[in-house]
Amino acid sequence: MDLIELRDIEVNCVVGLYPTERQVPQPLRLDVAMSLDTEPAARRESLGASVDYASIATQLRFLLQSCRFRMLETAAHALACYLLAPPAPGEKRAQLERVRIRLEKPKVLEGIAIPSLTIERDKGFATMLREDKPFGIVEIIHETRDAGIYRLNLTPGASIPLHVHHVMQESELVLSEGLWCQGKPVLKGTAHRWPKNAAHSYHNPTDRMQSILCVDSPRFIEGDEIAVQGEPAEVQPEAGGFQ
Repeated sequence: MDLIELRDIEVNCVVGLYPTERQVPQPLRLDVAMSLDTEPAARRESLGASVDYASIATQLRFLLQSCRFRMLETAAHALACYLLAPPAPGEKRAQLERVRIRLEKPKVLEGIAIPSLTIERDKGFATMLREDKPFGIVEIIHETRDAGIYRLNLTPGASIPLHVHHVMQESELVLSEGLWCQGKPVLKGTAHRWPKNAAHSYHNPTDRMQSILCVDSPRFIEGDEIAVQGEPAEVQPEAGGFQ
């Protein structure tokens, strides 16, 4: 297999068991090596047969920022599950055969040592459950006691109605082009972090599936998905978006 690598991805992340580590994000450094056959991409010159560096880096940073991990081991295995899962229906990229993930905490033992963890897993490692919903399909990527990672796939013309959460905090990253959020078009790569009680909705006006990467903290609570009437909340999206 050929190898595509992303090195020195730096992000602040809540990761650790101790009380001080549970409250304040700390620097984390990530290296990822992705194994796949790149010959189809070389022949067709298409990102759909390979991986998009910008989108993968954005997705991994989003996951590390959004989840609250207790151990490096938890973070590494969550990222492996995500990368090795089949591409989302609305996402154009190749299926990865194997990944190597290296995480290090450069500041936690400053002046003494830099702890790190490296894992390697192949695509058989990722097991993904699917649930049918009125708007389409939810794919359950990974769950811990603190957070759940999901993909929400909206069928053509479908909507996720206006709703709030009283318990969960929800972070969402748009994976495909053409989705509407809060009644307006939203760029692929745009992230929203919905506070508790912030009403939000999505609509897919296109003729193809559209996908959202979603992190719930704590992991999804069905009774905390509460439909509401009225106006959507004004929550500023994170700057960015990738083409």
